[in-house]
Amino acid sequence: MIDFNLNDQTLEGLRHKKFPILSFQHHPEAAPGPHDAQYLFNYFLDMMDKGKKK
Repeated sequence: MIDFNLNDQTLEGLRHKKFPILSFQHHPEAAPGPHDAQYLFNYFLDMMDKGKKK
């Protein structure tokens, strides 16, 4: 997955299809709502839970 900025088409984030790798550049204070990036943090936490050693 690759995420591009809608305004200038710059790269803002990516996710590896096979490995638990996630990267994004986001400034929540610039977004219109307080929870616009919550799904990204939830996805990251899910990746961490799946990667925990038992």
